[in-house]
Amino acid sequence: MRIHLKIESTNHTIPFDHQPLLVGTIHKWLGLNEEHGQMSLYSFSRIEGGRATKEGLKFNRDATFFISSYDIELIKKLVWGIQQDKTMFCGLTVKELVLEQDPDLSARELFFVGSPIFIKRHFEDVTEHILFTDERAPQFLKETLQRKMKLAGLTDDDFEISFDTSYSRAELKLINYKGISNKANWCPVIIKGSQEVKLFAWNVGLGNSTGIGFGGIK
Repeated sequence: MRIHLKIESTNHTIPFDHQPLLVGTIHKWLGLNEEHGQMSLYSFSRIEGGRATKEGLKFNRDATFFISSYDIELIKKLVWGIQQDKTMFCGLTVKELVLEQDPDLSARELFFVGSPIFIKRHFEDVTEHILFTDERAPQFLKETLQRKMKLAGLTDDDFEISFDTSYSRAELKLINYKGISNKANWCPVIIKGSQEVKLFAWNVGLGNSTGIGFGGIK
């Protein structure tokens, strides 16, 4: 299930590296819960509707973003938390909340990104950030999704995920999160598999660190 949020943001500017502030807001809405520090079965998009300036992202109209989860109880917690406190950060406030039920994705294979997809792997003493041009990327995307499916009690290995490298606007996004630079991917993905697998990916996101704002897909 997906929550679409419209944010009142008249004449506000937020820093480019605001991702930790957004994560903190979502944790505030969730309250004390077991999701903190665990492999996340939820994902969320970046905030859209801003204009880049020297000072940061300028919002002079309503902005939007979404939060999705495989866990309906987590969605209920979020809705309750938002209703109790609609404030976010830097003067942003939730203006409207709309719930979207799980869609029929059986005929779809192409999915655009709502937030950059981050793939990280440790090899001995080296940590690599995997880019969409790397031939290992499909394997790593599938491995991470399989681990999340196992956590959710789902079993289905008959699927494929890959970046759509033919997309002309695909690019590397360097995301600074609490002083750490992360090389992430702004590139659509192709998912071939069952409705259940596609819907699970649509809800939980792809790649690593979906709980801190990476890997949300549309």
